[in-house]
Amino acid sequence: MAKKGNRQIIKIKSSASPHFYSTFKNKVNTTGRLEIKKYDPVVRRHVMYKEEK
Repeated sequence: MAKKGNRQIIKIKSSASPHFYSTFKNKVNTTGRLEIKKYDPVVRRHVMYKEEK
């Protein structure tokens, strides 16, 4: 059964390749789209990951 609360699972997609990560986000504290610089194993470097809808 899923947890109850403000956290939801989101998908963040790489700006340089089709790779994506899935993570949790608190929709109450972070209302805008999430942008994180993470490692992309496809291009083998750190790139910006942006939240998908």
